[in-house]
Amino acid sequence: MTEPSHPVLRENKVPEPTASFWAIKILATTVGETAADLLASSLHLGTQVTSVVMAAVFLLVFVAQFRSRRYIPALYWLAVVLISVVGTLITDNLTDGLGVPLIVSTVVFGVALIATFAVWYRVERTLSIHDIVTRRREAFYWLAVLFTFALGTAAGDLVAEQLDLGYLVSVGVFAAAIALVAVAHSVFRLGPIVAFWIAYVLTRPLGASLGDLLSQPTSDGGLGLGTIVTSLIFLAAIVVLVVYLTITGRGRTPSVEDRLDEGERVAA
Repeated sequence: MTEPSHPVLRENKVPEPTASFWAIKILATTVGETAADLLASSLHLGTQVTSVVMAAVFLLVFVAQFRSRRYIPALYWLAVVLISVVGTLITDNLTDGLGVPLIVSTVVFGVALIATFAVWYRVERTLSIHDIVTRRREAFYWLAVLFTFALGTAAGDLVAEQLDLGYLVSVGVFAAAIALVAVAHSVFRLGPIVAFWIAYVLTRPLGASLGDLLSQPTSDGGLGLGTIVTSLIFLAAIVVLVVYLTITGRGRTPSVEDRLDEGERVAA
């Protein structure tokens, strides 16, 4: 018997948006910024070579993530870290390599993200991250994630360039923006899906500003840790949290079977 084109998987392939989820997401975005700078500049690979190498590595990890039938913390978060690097490099190539203005990149990636959501909803009738249980939904999810990283990079660089806030102030501004989204969701009933994706986009410039604050020279307003040290610190933090999630099983959405069993117990 052949497998259906879009079989239902055993469990949701995306972790629940808990505190650990958002912590690792911010850490991953910071690594995306510092690692891209490290490979392209510090190791003198150049943006184009770095882009090709990292895209190839990401595709290998993505295939493994896509083929898995359940949420595996190490595999999922490795894919997020790599797509963070790739998303950053896409924007850097457009801005530095092709001279595309940041305002144009921001608008283009914003439109691409909205179009992805529109097609996703039209096909699946849901944008919920709590129910990524088919290959097709997962494909839409990762495409949206890629555009959020590219959009977050372009929009964050645009704000930093236009307002010239400095790294520390930028961290505070983007953190405050995420806090406002949380308040809008909890107090003013902003829809959870809209709130999630707005916060997801905003964590990108927050993480980038944090990475720049730590890595850039003190003469430029940073703390002077350098891209290598900053990347290693945040990668180590990600590893610790992922090991914790793997051991405890926290962040998983109950499997389809478990949810059906729970429904039967409630009905009884």
